[in-house]
Amino acid sequence: MNRTTIVTALTDLIFNPGLDLHEAADRHFAPDYRQRTNGQWDDREGFLEHIAHLRTVVAEGSIEVHDELSDGIRYADRHTVHVTKKDGSTVRTEVYLFGEFAPDGRFSRIEEVTLMLEGAEADRNLGSAR
Repeated sequence: MNRTTIVTALTDLIFNPGLDLHEAADRHFAPDYRQRTNGQWDDREGFLEHIAHLRTVVAEGSIEVHDELSDGIRYADRHTVHVTKKDGSTVRTEVYLFGEFAPDGRFSRIEEVTLMLEGAEADRNLGSAR
């Protein structure tokens, strides 16, 4: 089975604006996908609203994975998202992520906590902004 990774998923979703949002999501996230960020649950539709918003403010960026582990359907990682916004400002956020894969190798659930390392106070909620 070919499994997605957080790097390929986030790159397609956020840093590849030429790729249709729904096509990108279908590549990496199961139809019943749900996500909890800093205690707030979203279904797939809510998650896609968040990503659509990010696409309006993010100019470019990258993901740096520090630790990554998978065991069966379970997945965990610690990564830093580096973002340059369209206004030129930068944001760095460290993410602690736990998730599960669907049988087809796409993410079915992710729970994450974010820690802003660099950025304006207004960017503190960038991990869940809409």
